[in-house]
Amino acid sequence: MRSPLDAELLVSDLLGTWWPQRHRTLGGAGVEQIVGEGLIEYAAQRRSPAALALLSGIACLGTSRQAAAAEQAAIALIDDGVRAPRWAEYLGAVSPAECYVNPDEWGDQDEVICVFSYAGEEPHALVSVIDYNAAGMIRDGWVSSQVDKLLDHCRRASARSGTRPEEGFREIDAPQARKMLQAALAATDQAEDPPVSEAFGARHAFIRARIRALPPAAGRAARPKRAWPDERRALLAAEFLASDEAEELSDRQAASRCADLIIDFGCNQDSGRPQRMSPAKVQNFMLGWLPRKVLLSVADQNAMPHVVGAWIRWSGRIRGLSDAAVGQTLDTLFDSMATFSRIYRDPAEFGLDEKLVARLLPDSDLEALPRRAFAFPILEGRHGGVDLSKLDPADPSDRRLLLAADHDTRTGSPSAAGVGRHIDRHLALADRLWRGSPSALWDAAQRLLDTGEDRHMVLHALMDVLDAAGGDEAALETALRELATGLSDDDLNGLTNPDA
Repeated sequence: MRSPLDAELLVSDLLGTWWPQRHRTLGGAGVEQIVGEGLIEYAAQRRSPAALALLSGIACLGTSRQAAAAEQAAIALIDDGVRAPRWAEYLGAVSPAECYVNPDEWGDQDEVICVFSYAGEEPHALVSVIDYNAAGMIRDGWVSSQVDKLLDHCRRASARSGTRPEEGFREIDAPQARKMLQAALAATDQAEDPPVSEAFGARHAFIRARIRALPPAAGRAARPKRAWPDERRALLAAEFLASDEAEELSDRQAASRCADLIIDFGCNQDSGRPQRMSPAKVQNFMLGWLPRKVLLSVADQNAMPHVVGAWIRWSGRIRGLSDAAVGQTLDTLFDSMATFSRIYRDPAEFGLDEKLVARLLPDSDLEALPRRAFAFPILEGRHGGVDLSKLDPADPSDRRLLLAADHDTRTGSPSAAGVGRHIDRHLALADRLWRGSPSALWDAAQRLLDTGEDRHMVLHALMDVLDAAGGDEAALETALRELATGLSDDDLNGLTNPDA
């Protein structure tokens, strides 16, 4: 290698080979520690120019732990007289120049373009694609040495589109670019199986290192983006319902409920942008989020496509979108309506009692139904003279009675004072399952159930993990990911003793 850029890209490609397995652990150690740091230890023992070249690259592109270890190992080899590659002296001299953002017309994606050079030599641009329909994560990235050609192409394309200057291709401050990219890369890294491009793993370490090279915001740390409080959401819904576009919506109550859901989706799933609508976002909302997440009444199901259509026209006017862009978004809505009617299901169609479902879903969170039914399987009958059908599983005091009834049904003996602390553990687990916090908890429960284990055994296995984590949420997430992954039958049988 003669070029520091080529060397960095090669090392990034190497480090990316195990990136898809980054969440896997073995004996409590992560893949980055086992493979990444193990590679550094191996290279340090080779005492060759090739080993020193690899260590030099990892010192710039690895994780913080890897970078520190690689730098120490490289210094030791240099002190022993191993010849360093000619390009190594430039790796630490990479400096940022201009940064740009190139959004698409609907705001589905931002291309963040950051220009760098090695002490003024070998300029190159990193292009990172942030997808707001995928939780705002970086889905792709590539490097171009044709910087002027790339920027000229973006300027001409933006001018042809007729986009307003403040919403088209434009230069941004380097600290702003760093803030955008840091948040987007964190979203990608946290996802178990992010929808990234095939080549993303090979560029991940390079992107991470270039983000670190961008200057942070001066002064105090940037405040987190302000959440949308209920009052602000209500004002936005009222503004929409008073608009000309919403005038023809006949069922005003259903329209209000549907508008609330559109706003919730935009605030919680689209980086706090409820007014942004696009063909991809409409499809995700109508055919993905709603059928999976929300329990709609028949009236709301019938009203939803009409409310979404009015919202598209209203938000398009507010945002200044072209008639063609609004028309394409409406076409996607119309194309999805038949599929929406076909895939949206009422729980009653599966034999679930409407009143029972209402008790488990006071918030209409359809996605929560299976885990809440798992946490509270007994909601009918009598126990200790109490009519269980009158109890509210969302009420903490009623939950204890429901869990005690479930425990006594399994053991055949009434709850006693000695069982109180045991019920407390069940109560803590049931609360987490009800809230879905963390999401890995229900994932682990399903993996254990898939092995054929008894429900009560699964409950105890989860409680043991909660106890062992001791309030450490990061340790809890790690333990839950490991639970029932790659375990033998003997391991599963020995996870816990349900009668303890």
